[in-house]
Amino acid sequence: MSKLFTPFTIKNLTLKNRIVMSPMCMYSCMNEDGKVTNWHKVHYPTRAVGQVGLIIVEATAVTPQGRITNQDLGIWSDEHIDGLREVVELCKEHGAKIGIQLAHAGRKSMTDGPIIAPSPLAFNEKMKVPEEMSLEQIKETIAAFKEAAIRAKKAGFDLIEIHAAHGYLINEFLSPLTNRRQDAYGGDAERRYQFLKEVIDEVKEVWDGPLFVRISANDYHPEGLGIEDYVVYAKKMKEQGVDLIDCSSGAVVPANIHTYPGYQVPYAERIRKEAKIATGAVGLITSPLHAEEILENERADLVFLARELLRDPYWPRKAAEELGYALTKVKQYERGW
Repeated sequence: MSKLFTPFTIKNLTLKNRIVMSPMCMYSCMNEDGKVTNWHKVHYPTRAVGQVGLIIVEATAVTPQGRITNQDLGIWSDEHIDGLREVVELCKEHGAKIGIQLAHAGRKSMTDGPIIAPSPLAFNEKMKVPEEMSLEQIKETIAAFKEAAIRAKKAGFDLIEIHAAHGYLINEFLSPLTNRRQDAYGGDAERRYQFLKEVIDEVKEVWDGPLFVRISANDYHPEGLGIEDYVVYAKKMKEQGVDLIDCSSGAVVPANIHTYPGYQVPYAERIRKEAKIATGAVGLITSPLHAEEILENERADLVFLARELLRDPYWPRKAAEELGYALTKVKQYERGW
């Protein structure tokens, strides 16, 4: 039995295999209202037909201001629920489980109007300088994550992932490179964690299903955070009831990152071993044998595929053939399989 095709259970949720579609922005809300479009109704269910075990919907903004672009998906209004529910039902119809990534872009928002962040520091010279968040704005944003979790539950999602990576708002609070505050939400590592701590606590008040957090385990800057810091943060998240850490890296500040297949896997491995929490490995994983190696050597519990699933929605079929696993055939496609 290939480990890639073994089930994985988190709380009351069992995934049929360990292949996860990583959340990837589609920038496809052309009416700029955050609502699901026909694109989303085709894009996600196609991967479900392709036998992906878990699909995580792209970064979905908890406020209009929290979008990366005006074309991002949103979950700041009850008007978003019906469209999201339709995507959920279409994916579940084909045997996949489905989660949603709740997000706020912070200083990396390219939406119209003012943007907010922990400190008034622009990402680079081409982007806007954000307003430093007031305590009232912090409380409002934390509440927005909670309201988004309520809507995710109403839409029928199996799982929530909190986006705390890639230089977006929560990541900006965590990193000393982007958080220069000297109040309850900035300063030492404990206070920089406070924003994420409160987001997790508020989400868990209304959500009892599996909860993931995506992190950037390395800032790639000598004065930034590294894996040692995130082992500590992962332990805190585990204590709060987070079920899995999705281990990405970078993008909190501009950096030259040497990338190669599996370059982020050591972060997932170390957090799994030292924080004693389940992890997901992500980053240029394209080979079925590589995915199998990660799991067999207990470097991570799930394998997150991103661009490879854009290129090939039926990658699980390819993986099954290569690993000698008899994947259940999709009836309508039997002649081609």
